Amino acid sequence: MRNQVKIIHKIFLLFLFFSQSVVFPCTSAIVSGKASPNGRPLLWKHRDASHYENKLMFFKGFKYDFIADVNVKDTLANSVWMGSNTAGFSIINTAAYNVDETNENEIPIERDGYVMKKALAECATLADFEALLDTLVGKWGVASNFGVIDAQGGAAYYEVDHHSYKKFDVNDPAIAPDGYLIRTNYAVSGRDLEGHGYMRYETAKKLFNEHYARDQHICFPFILKTADRNMLHSLTKDDVYKMDLPQDTTDNKFIPFRDFIVRYSSISSMIIQGVKPGEDPALTTLWTVLGFPVTTLVTPVWVAAGENLPTVTIGKEGITAPINKKSLHLKEKCFPIDYGHGSDYLNVSALLNKAETGIIQKLFPYEKEIIDKAQTLIKNWTTNSFQKEEAAEYYQWLDEYINSVYQKEFGI
Repeated sequence: MRNQVKIIHKIFLLFLFFSQSVVFPCTSAIVSGKASPNGRPLLWKHRDASHYENKLMFFKGFKYDFIADVNVKDTLANSVWMGSNTAGFSIINTAAYNVDETNENEIPIERDGYVMKKALAECATLADFEALLDTLVGKWGVASNFGVIDAQGGAAYYEVDHHSYKKFDVNDPAIAPDGYLIRTNYAVSGRDLEGHGYMRYETAKKLFNEHYARDQHICFPFILKTADRNMLHSLTKDDVYKMDLPQDTTDNKFIPFRDFIVRYSSISSMIIQGVKPGEDPALTTLWTVLGFPVTTLVTPVWVAAGENLPTVTIGKEGITAPINKKSLHLKEKCFPIDYGHGSDYLNVSALLNKAETGIIQKLFPYEKEIIDKAQTLIKNWTTNSFQKEEAAEYYQWLDEYINSVYQKEFGI
């Protein structure tokens, strides 16, 4: 009887593991300070999951306070999926499906979000994170590529399985010749040609390589506008932005929409702009896209500004953030077929059309003002010091601005 219980328990855990693991395909990159235009590292995650409702939360950590992206359904906020703390330590992950995720005693479930929450609460440097990983080897079920930057210039991926981890230092020219690395849903150190995200990796690599060859650096605006909102398919060469567009929003044009960086399962993004060694970690900026990336305006936040985040990015227990809700409302127009495999087919006219009434065409011209105002603040704080009051004023303006844009353009 005891053996039967153990078998049933293992089968349940196996089902739970695979039911979770298939919904975490993400695209990410780390850019070291030497490859950015201002010497500040960049950490990017384009998050995919089946939990479409998410929000930002401010946490009082064991050692450090932090801001992170959480699933609304996770009412206890046991897991976080990307974020940064008061020490300037920032972390993201992408699930790796070609490494060892089991051991001889049990079948572990995904613990990536637990690890990241613990890391943000306790770690200030890459060395701290490595020490944390050392304590977790063989204890938690993790199969993941963790991306980490710190306020001392550290930048690295850690490919982690249940038994071990391998570090890929983005500052090492032998590992990252141009100062940046990309990861999707397979580990470079894992089993060859297994895992997921190979087409997305090729797309991201093409975008980054072309941009770096042209500008000799990788900048935040490029990641936000070109990489994160990208709709080029590396295999078919189809590019939604460059195709023959439908006439207007009534001229429905559906295309297969799988293995793009942006896809139906895209739920949020974050580009964390770190600091140079010696700079105040308070300048670390979390450029957050809280929703379907092509229907969501960016909302920059700073951990140093404290727990009063912009109201458009937060929600009470069990309630999604207002900007996330608006984004999902617009996403429905992009994927109106709600039966069968309808989510695999994008209605292009909802996003882009010749009449220039698509969501992207109406929404994103407003984003420049959000970015310009935030960058002006960051520039002033770099010269002087971080001003919490100015950040609070910016948050208030951001709430009013974002609500007015969605109301004006879409009546929501």
